[in-house]
Amino acid sequence: MTGYRRWRVPGGCYFFTVNLARRKNNFLLVQHINVLREAFRKVKQAHPFHFDAVVVLPEHLHCVLTLPDGDDDYSMRWRQIKSAFSEKLPPVEYRPHSRRKNERGIWQRRFWEHVIRNEEDYAAHVDYVHYNPVKHGYVERVIDWPYSSFHRYVTCGLYPTDWSDTTQIKDLDLD
Repeated sequence: MTGYRRWRVPGGCYFFTVNLARRKNNFLLVQHINVLREAFRKVKQAHPFHFDAVVVLPEHLHCVLTLPDGDDDYSMRWRQIKSAFSEKLPPVEYRPHSRRKNERGIWQRRFWEHVIRNEEDYAAHVDYVHYNPVKHGYVERVIDWPYSSFHRYVTCGLYPTDWSDTTQIKDLDLD
């Protein structure tokens, strides 16, 4: 993948999927949700961004975020978020290739990003983020997953508490 290039739009809105290195039966992110929240706060304070939508699942997270005008450095933000989270966790066994790069081996090195192109694309990705805990079978109703911006959307009147429009979600299969 040496020729891989990311599409960068200064001040752009992006969808991200960020995974732990070991996804199977790993509840690390929700077990340490406050550490993850603090990592987000720390990086956001130093390098502003806006979470449009976010969901944290046991072993991965999805989010839609917007960068400030003129700024396109989302990679630096993810590197710092991952690092801030990892350094606060108890020591774990390193993966052999992680030692060379002074990494803990908690996160996958890469992440998946998508530039949001228009309002329809934005709405589809926000819906996808919020529906993801149901898709993965963690809950039967979106409202029942506590680690999601869905609750903020309900409070603001953007979604009803019983929202679950699966038609749009099935069309956007990103996992």
